[in-house]
Amino acid sequence: MTYSGQVTVGGPADVHELKDLMITKIAVGPMNNNAYLLRCRATDEQLLIDAANDAHALLGTIGDDGIASVVTTHRHGDHWQALAEVVAATHARTYAGREDAEGIPVPTDVLVDDGDVIRLGNVELTARHLVGHTPGSIALIYDDPHGHPHVFTGDCLFPGGVGNTRKDPEAFARLIHDVETKIFDVLPDETWVYPGHGDDTSLGAERPHLPEWHARGW
Repeated sequence: MTYSGQVTVGGPADVHELKDLMITKIAVGPMNNNAYLLRCRATDEQLLIDAANDAHALLGTIGDDGIASVVTTHRHGDHWQALAEVVAATHARTYAGREDAEGIPVPTDVLVDDGDVIRLGNVELTARHLVGHTPGSIALIYDDPHGHPHVFTGDCLFPGGVGNTRKDPEAFARLIHDVETKIFDVLPDETWVYPGHGDDTSLGAERPHLPEWHARGW
C-alpha cells in the first residue's frame, strides 16, 4: 500500500517503507500527536520519536523486538506523556535537546546538540537544533542514500507554517531563521516532512509560502 502519512487517533498506523529504513507513523492522545517508530532494515534495531501518549498503543506498535532508543523532540508535555512507561518497559536510551532536557520529567541519557548524529543500526539521523518553539527543540534528518531526505520536525515545521511562538516576535524570528537556514536552505524540495501533529508535507510544498510566513509573523 502507498504511504499517505494520514493517521487518526485510534486508527491504524501508516508505514513508509524505504530501502534501508521503515517508518511507522501512529497518532495518539487528545492533541493528535504523531509518534514515529523507525526500524533499520539491516539490523532490525528500532528507535521511537516522541513517546507522546498512550503507552499501550505505542508498545503494541513497537512489538516484542523493543526499541534501543527514544528521542523526544522537545519539552512540551504532549510529546512525552508516555515516555516514562515506554522507557520502563523497553529500557531504551533517552535522547533530547540539551536546552530542553530539564523540562522533561524523565532523565535524558544523551543530551543532543546541533549536528549530533544519532545511530539506529546502520542508519544515521542528524539532529538540528531549532530555537523558538522551545529553547531546545530538535529535528532529525535522515538523508536517504537511495532517495531524497526525510526530516522529523517535531513542532517546528508543519504544513502551512512554523510552530507556535505565542505571538512573541523574537521567538518567531529565531524559529523562522533556524528553519530556513538549517532545513530549507540545505535540503531539496523533495524532502519529506514528518511533523509532530497532523499530515505530512514536503519542503517543496511549503517553500513558496515562506514570504507569507515572514509577513504574517507566525
